[in-house]
Amino acid sequence: MDKILLIGAGGHARSCVDVIELQNKYKIMGLIDKDKNNSDENSYPIVGTDMDLEKLRNECDKALIAIGQIKSPIIRIKLYEKLKKLNFYFPLIVSPKAYISKRAEVGEGTIVMHGSVINANAKVGKNCIVNNKALIEHDVNVGDNCHIATGAIINGKVSIGTGAFIGSGSVIIQNISIGNNCVVGSGLVVKNNILSNQLVNK
Repeated sequence: MDKILLIGAGGHARSCVDVIELQNKYKIMGLIDKDKNNSDENSYPIVGTDMDLEKLRNECDKALIAIGQIKSPIIRIKLYEKLKKLNFYFPLIVSPKAYISKRAEVGEGTIVMHGSVINANAKVGKNCIVNNKALIEHDVNVGDNCHIATGAIINGKVSIGTGAFIGSGSVIIQNISIGNNCVVGSGLVVKNNILSNQLVNK
């Protein structure tokens, strides 16, 4: 199996490890963390920090950004751009417990986690998280660097801009447009369009 490097060593990384192991397509070489001495809770070694990425590229050419995203996508975007400059390749990681329509498109570096569904003609961008049991319905367009959190429901023909976060259990009604860098809190029902850079929590 090809080796893959995980960028991050926190809670989201542990969930990514679980998906990658179940997918059984890539061998995890190790994790990158700010602290090389961080305790290993993933059963994989921390092989370096961000400063070691250029050297590690000689040993492994595939990477996944395994840092979570809630309020802001900035850290994930910066890491993605840095790794691209180092010529890392970002495979699509899909749990075998997820479903992606053959008529859907999902970008590089995105992880689709357990129980998620991406239906016909949906498009999901690069470097996204489609978290456990999220539903992305037909003809939805999700931009790059987004996080669709656990159990979120994105109904048909919804458009979600780049860098957005859709909280756990939220429901986005069909045909709604959500702008770039928006944060939609957990458990909400969104019935109106949302302009870019908005925080919606009620």
